[in-house]
Amino acid sequence: MARQEKEMSVEDRLKALYHLQKILSEVDRIKTLRGELPLEVQDLEDGIAGLHTRIAKFEEDIVGFNEEINYQQGERDNNLALIDKYTADLDRVRNNREYDNLTKEIEYARLNVELADKKIREANEKIERVKAEIIKVNEQLDDDEHVLTEKTAELSEIVSETKQDEEKLREQAKKLENKIEARLLTAF
Repeated sequence: MARQEKEMSVEDRLKALYHLQKILSEVDRIKTLRGELPLEVQDLEDGIAGLHTRIAKFEEDIVGFNEEINYQQGERDNNLALIDKYTADLDRVRNNREYDNLTKEIEYARLNVELADKKIREANEKIERVKAEIIKVNEQLDDDEHVLTEKTAELSEIVSETKQDEEKLREQAKKLENKIEARLLTAF
């Protein structure tokens, strides 16, 4: 008789493991319903964060280009003032050497003005390119946010539909796990 109780006990344990397996398989089936959606939502959220970072970087670049423009504008103005000063000094020269030196200084200042104008143009062109990139990134951001909203709503709907079932199954699994020996659960 004692042997029969032992066999029943083993049978009960096997049935408990079988029921636990069925419950966990059902939980897995519910997770499968969600599919890749949680990963897609996470990827979209990460992508959106990356786009926000890109936009912030572009805005920093624009600030840098504007600072360069301001600096070059100051250089240009300084050189124009030097040209005016040297041109006025040309009227008061006393020899050819002074005239040659002032002429060279005027030419040098004019080259610096041209260089500053060129750098200002280049910085303005860079600003325009970056602004065009910002527009593209904002469009991508709007698209991704729209898709994220749809996917999040879809995921929320699936989760809300299956949440109660999943919770019930998990509670059942917990109860069964308490009835099963720890060494069997570890092996399971």
